Amino acid sequence: MLSGKKILITGPAGQIAYPMTAYLAAEEANNEVWGIARFSQPGSQQMVDAVGAVTREVDLASGDFGDLPTDFDYLIHLATYQGGGHDYDRAFEVNAEGTGLLLEHCRNATAALVASTFSVYAPNPDPGYLFSETDPLGDARLPHSPTYSMSKMAQEAVTRTMARVLDLPVTIGRINGSYGPNGGLPAYMLDWLIAGDPIYLRAPGQTYNLVHADDMNAQVEGLLGVASVPATIVNWSGDDAVTVEDMVGYMAELTGKEPNFVHINVEGSSNGNGSDNTRRRELIGDCSVDWRDGVRAMFEARYPNGVDGGLAPANQSGGATLGQAYEEAGN
Repeated sequence: MLSGKKILITGPAGQIAYPMTAYLAAEEANNEVWGIARFSQPGSQQMVDAVGAVTREVDLASGDFGDLPTDFDYLIHLATYQGGGHDYDRAFEVNAEGTGLLLEHCRNATAALVASTFSVYAPNPDPGYLFSETDPLGDARLPHSPTYSMSKMAQEAVTRTMARVLDLPVTIGRINGSYGPNGGLPAYMLDWLIAGDPIYLRAPGQTYNLVHADDMNAQVEGLLGVASVPATIVNWSGDDAVTVEDMVGYMAELTGKEPNFVHINVEGSSNGNGSDNTRRRELIGDCSVDWRDGVRAMFEARYPNGVDGGLAPANQSGGATLGQAYEEAGN
């Protein structure tokens, strides 16, 4: 665990960032953690304050950081813009330009970790294909957010440029299949299963590499440690490739609910998001949370009173749209 450091996290109320903020701000870590966001959701800033972070309202696209310090040891950039429609200017302004302005503000840091997504990979029709860092990039053709993958590719380009211009060591982590009690595609599929709603599949054998929040928290130090100039680029996902059928089938065993799989055709997009994690394992080692253990712990945390007891108050992140759920999976 990082200890005794001054750390800036963007989007600290988000699905991935909130548990990470709590982890790094815990008393035993002895870090000074700051969190910045627009905090547009009521109560989100207070929620982050409550875990011990120092918060500031900042719109990355504006370039106005107010009284935010510049002496951070590390930057963890998880905030992102994912809007519907075709406002490419806004998507590039936030995801690409905003990242460049943020890196310039934190130019004195020891290292930065910038979160990217599997949505930068060119679509592959094989639902079990394992993407590697050297695979072609391209428009993922996301119907819920047409601008997303292109603006994240632009973000990566800006990040790589700023690393060289500022001589700032950076790791770009392409996230796939993140989950935990706080949300992510597996959490929402669990919610849909319990509610009796459809579980949507793009193709039989649709594959993800699930990475639990506990592993993501534990891997931050390693990913910052391998930051470099030029930037290090690495897939940030779990060790085990799991099909949606197997994952939801295990959830069905835990809940006693019968899944209702519905196949949908998203023309031109990938049918899966499996990950070749050779490089990540070489750089920082293996994950520690087996996907079954993680799914079981997620179920017990979200539904401590069983399937009829409803979501726990601390995990009221259910009700995600299909698009939001798939994007949090890196699709």
